[in-house]
Amino acid sequence: MREDYDIIIIGGGLAGGCLALAIEGGGFSVVVVEGQTDEQQRRSPAGDRGLALAYGSVQLLKRLGVWQGSKQFATPIRDIHISDRGHFGKTRLSAEKEGVEALGYVITARPLESQVSDGLKRASVDMIQPARLIGIKAGSESVCVTLAQGDSSNLHLNGRLVVGADGDDSSVRKLLDIGQTVRDYGQSAIVTTVKPERNPSFTAFERFTPQGPLALLPNENGCCSVIWTRSNDDLRIVMDMSEQEFVDELQTCFGYWLGHLSLCAPRQAFPLKLVQAQQMVTDRAALVGNAAHRLHPVAGQGFNLGLRDVARLAEMLIGLDPSAKDPGSPKLLQDFQAERMKDQLRVVTFTNSIISIFTNEWMPLALSRNLGLLSLDHLSGAKHVLSRYAMGLGGRLPRVGKAGSNEKNSVTS
Repeated sequence: MREDYDIIIIGGGLAGGCLALAIEGGGFSVVVVEGQTDEQQRRSPAGDRGLALAYGSVQLLKRLGVWQGSKQFATPIRDIHISDRGHFGKTRLSAEKEGVEALGYVITARPLESQVSDGLKRASVDMIQPARLIGIKAGSESVCVTLAQGDSSNLHLNGRLVVGADGDDSSVRKLLDIGQTVRDYGQSAIVTTVKPERNPSFTAFERFTPQGPLALLPNENGCCSVIWTRSNDDLRIVMDMSEQEFVDELQTCFGYWLGHLSLCAPRQAFPLKLVQAQQMVTDRAALVGNAAHRLHPVAGQGFNLGLRDVARLAEMLIGLDPSAKDPGSPKLLQDFQAERMKDQLRVVTFTNSIISIFTNEWMPLALSRNLGLLSLDHLSGAKHVLSRYAMGLGGRLPRVGKAGSNEKNSVTS
């Protein structure tokens, strides 16, 4: 096995796998290091997590050859219904009015992970799995990583760039001593699935309540995925309710937009925190996806933001001057961080604004936000801007993957 590579990607999940596919054919030698075997990945409960894919993310996945085999497992979102419980304000966003097939899609992670895994097997990319990262040492010209593989002796790899795509508990981030800024929202997300009396007809509902945002996303077989934000003080009470008590509470908060609801999956709860790496790059290293940031789910932007990290890094790597093709150059990494931090700040600011505005029941603010929703429903220009934001089209889509070299990207801000 070779020990020298241009790019070492730690993490073979969606972020790391998509990055490897995106830079294939860019003239780099690439290795992906994954902590689980293929079988462990296939059986992992993490594959059951639901993802809200923005329209822009789907375009990127198409370019990587990942979407074509996954689309059959996805449910399109053709309309988004936004309302404020107990108040008159509401607005609707429509794919038809935006001239697209869907504003986004809902899909579980497993089909995407399977497509990425299959793509890596066909790609000119080396895989080392299972292996655990235990050391990183970066110099001015190269970076050395040390891997542990079961009971065998440690493996040392040399590269010019190491990318941490290894999730929330990133070993890359820890070993590089990159700190995190954490904001605890004092909330948890209750996640489950319900079967409504009426088919949601490809409509996603975002309902703001004094207790926190509540989203119902269309899923397979006329079901809806539920992401219900509650304060940590309320959480134990809600989780300890009987199934019928829980459904009654959910129905009270959501209303009867879809008729009566029935529970068809266990309830799970996850604490909500904003977690941001204090820097996305350091000497010969970069962080992408959840290794760099974890967001509140209110706007469904977490995975989409991480995929944009991956796509932009890939585009910058492929665009390097062939005569001085150094994937870990300080300029490239600093430019990457400056650009991605702007996008991250924009998304975090938008998310925090929604949380602050729609959980405050002070009457003048409640009146103002509802007048805003009502006005938005009648202002096509403003609604178009919000729709594009929901679709992940706040900026130019990076040109990466199979179509990147020969298709003109016409999607701009």
